[in-house]
Amino acid sequence: MNATRTGTMTTNDAIEIAKKLRAAPYAKDRAAIRAPAGNSGSPQRRPLEQQWWVGAAAMAVLAFGLSIAWADGSGDPTPIKNDDGKYYDKAGNPTFNIASDGTVGWHTYSGYRRFNSECEVCHGFDGAGSTFAPALVESLKTMSYSDFVSVVVGGRKEVNTANDKVMPSFGTDHNVMCYLDDIYVYLRARSDGKLGGGRPAKHVDKPAAAAKAETACMGF
Repeated sequence: MNATRTGTMTTNDAIEIAKKLRAAPYAKDRAAIRAPAGNSGSPQRRPLEQQWWVGAAAMAVLAFGLSIAWADGSGDPTPIKNDDGKYYDKAGNPTFNIASDGTVGWHTYSGYRRFNSECEVCHGFDGAGSTFAPALVESLKTMSYSDFVSVVVGGRKEVNTANDKVMPSFGTDHNVMCYLDDIYVYLRARSDGKLGGGRPAKHVDKPAAAAKAETACMGF
């Protein structure tokens, strides 16, 4: 990776990042790949810029037919790793954690709030869909995490004789990008039938790590 590049990256850059992410699926390992340490000579990236790079890498992988070790569709949502209150499945994808009494993890609850604040206007309350946008609770039954990221970051256009649908890009919207994984795990829980509609009745408190990441990304 070119240490002096700050605004763009080539396809080869994206593919190399995706290959490294495959070998290091968890958050702490990915962080080192997305944002090289300042003492290495590479500029430290803001969290939003880091997520843009990951989205761009995912799009490049899809375009060139490479296979990343991420789930096909929502896959098995069983959490096997807890990283400071953020859960991951066996493939390294963000996932939900819901206790036997119905208490949801913080990131699932945050995803509910953010989705119904930023995405509900088109995709319907709780992701149930509308007359002009798909029901994401159904889409995630076949949509992988990498597909989800690439569509949110880059947008999608489907214009033909049967459809005239445009999904705008949210790659520069902090209100979406800073909570992208939260939105995903919320929709994943809804898609897998583990979470009903409406506000979750109980949730764990916000972890310190989540508060710190939010502050850094939103610039509070």
